[in-house]
Amino acid sequence: MSLLCETPDPSRRAILMTGGALFAWAYMPRFARAADNRDPRLIVIVLRGALDGLSAVGPVGDPDYAGLHGDIALSLAGPHAALPLDGFFALNPAMPVFARLYGNNQAAVVHAAATGYRERSHFDGQDVLESGFAGPGHVTTGWLNRALESLPAGDRVATLGGLAVGPSTPLVIRGAAPVLGWAPLSLPTPGDGLAARVLDLYQHRDPVLAVALQKGLDADRMAVDDKMGKTMKPKGGLDSAAGMRQAAQGAARLIAADDGPRVAALAFDGWDTHVNEGGATGRLATLLGGLYGVFEEFEKGLGERWKDTAIVTITEFGRTAQVNGTVGTDHGTGTVVLLAGGAIKGGRVIADWPGLKPAQLYEQRDLAPTSDVRAVLKGLLADQFGLSAAVLGDKVFPDSAAVKPMRGLVA
Repeated sequence: MSLLCETPDPSRRAILMTGGALFAWAYMPRFARAADNRDPRLIVIVLRGALDGLSAVGPVGDPDYAGLHGDIALSLAGPHAALPLDGFFALNPAMPVFARLYGNNQAAVVHAAATGYRERSHFDGQDVLESGFAGPGHVTTGWLNRALESLPAGDRVATLGGLAVGPSTPLVIRGAAPVLGWAPLSLPTPGDGLAARVLDLYQHRDPVLAVALQKGLDADRMAVDDKMGKTMKPKGGLDSAAGMRQAAQGAARLIAADDGPRVAALAFDGWDTHVNEGGATGRLATLLGGLYGVFEEFEKGLGERWKDTAIVTITEFGRTAQVNGTVGTDHGTGTVVLLAGGAIKGGRVIADWPGLKPAQLYEQRDLAPTSDVRAVLKGLLADQFGLSAAVLGDKVFPDSAAVKPMRGLVA
């Protein structure tokens, strides 16, 4: 793996409802309080479909960038100018909140990053990304759940379990460790047995929380039946800007709680941009606007816990450096990892930039990866939760001892 360096400058007590959504509990967390003032949290956001890292964070200082990426390349000029990060990279203008966090040293970018997977299948790529194994075919447990399992017995992070947000539990957080699952857009019926059991448990242990949950059930009940016996549609799916923001808003309220999960995984679909991708405007910019809403909702919703929080956004692979015939991009390799949160040592783009000349591209078509996504994830797990390099290389990311944790990501 190439040596990483900073790019040189060339010139979750929470209200358990949101938008009428019911939290479906797979685990009832026990109360725990940090013995010191630091109470770390890690939020993993998976973008399924493959993010075009060159249109999210554009290497505007690379002389070959504009010619390769064509009409969807970012530019520092014009009505939709990119937001400068340093003298070489600029951020898609659809992400002003991320730019502000970057300026406040609470966001960073790892560019030209990829897993060890070098094919271009979404299914296999997502399997590798979320399972943490070197190759596809491992769909039983995920690296984030194995990280929870690897914490010492009695550790409050492990005791409180994890949170999974999505229509189904994302692979990254599946496993033996306790996980609380929430499907904000796929809801149980308010009067079903699950809801009754959850209410009964909380009425005995936490009446205040039970009242909040009852309000959520009432909101669900009001949302059902538009006088034709049909359930009203939610504001948006998890592949929409509104749906992403809604999911983050509810998750933040739970993660911020004293007895809420310290680890969470959210999965958002829809990032496969073969046709009419757009750059500073268009489809990709709309999706990135939803992602900026996710960062904003976590920053607001976590409150004082924001300072101890690290958010990492990952995707299965990148997209081609050159635009295709339908003004989109095809499946590629290198892309970006986005980091945000009060715990992040931000204000920097971390990259060993490979260049975009034909001979510098991976297979003469993709941004060549010079850093391993697993190194980033290992670094966060080590800095936030104290997991050793040996545990990370053997159990959390099996057979990856050669991939060293990227240290110094947490302030």
